[in-house]
Amino acid sequence: MKANGKVVLITGAARRVGACIARRLAAAGCDLLLHYRHSAAAAEALATELQGDHSIRVHLLGGDLADPELPSRLIHEAVGHFGRLDGLVNNASLYQATPLDDLDIAAWERIQAVNLRAPLFLARAAAPHLRHSQGAIVNMGDIYAERPLAGYLPYSVSKAGLIALTRALAKELGPEVRVNTVSPGVALWAESERPAEGDRRSILQRTALKREGSPEDIAGAVAYLLFDAPYVTGHNLVVDGGRMVY
Repeated sequence: MKANGKVVLITGAARRVGACIARRLAAAGCDLLLHYRHSAAAAEALATELQGDHSIRVHLLGGDLADPELPSRLIHEAVGHFGRLDGLVNNASLYQATPLDDLDIAAWERIQAVNLRAPLFLARAAAPHLRHSQGAIVNMGDIYAERPLAGYLPYSVSKAGLIALTRALAKELGPEVRVNTVSPGVALWAESERPAEGDRRSILQRTALKREGSPEDIAGAVAYLLFDAPYVTGHNLVVDGGRMVY
């Protein structure tokens, strides 16, 4: 992966899969703008780690992606600080149970704002800079885009919309900018004790490889689509160990 000196913006980068993506790209030599919402201490610790381990530049910016002004500010900060932008990873996501009987307009709009509207307007703001650098966008989808999860209707719909957005942006921004999605299965269990689909063992039994993946599997897919897939665009790369087979 030839990425030395490339600049990538990652949303939701302070913890979990986002932090793993940051580590993978830092190891490849990327300079990073790391967005976070509440996890300032974790973001600062990650920035110190990455700069110490890899001698790269890291810039942090906090904010709520439900704020319609934040996408343009993130891009402005990235380009203003580093002078260029080569990649955008829309990793931040709002995942919460929303039973249909409890669903209201506010809950619907907040999930769509974070999971779908923000990636669109980040892509729009980034487009001139990514065209200049022949860059790429990777959106973080979910297998629930194609297999909706009961009790998570707004989340599932937002991820289906994100895959559609990926394909639309691939047309809008091509040929200069490639746009793809990575859709994980079990790469890192949700922080709740019990998965929404049942117990962990039964979920893995409905997975062809009969085991969970890792955040590193997702980070590798993101890195591939950013820098090692010059003829891939408009694609949804499912990294699920074969859950979609069942």
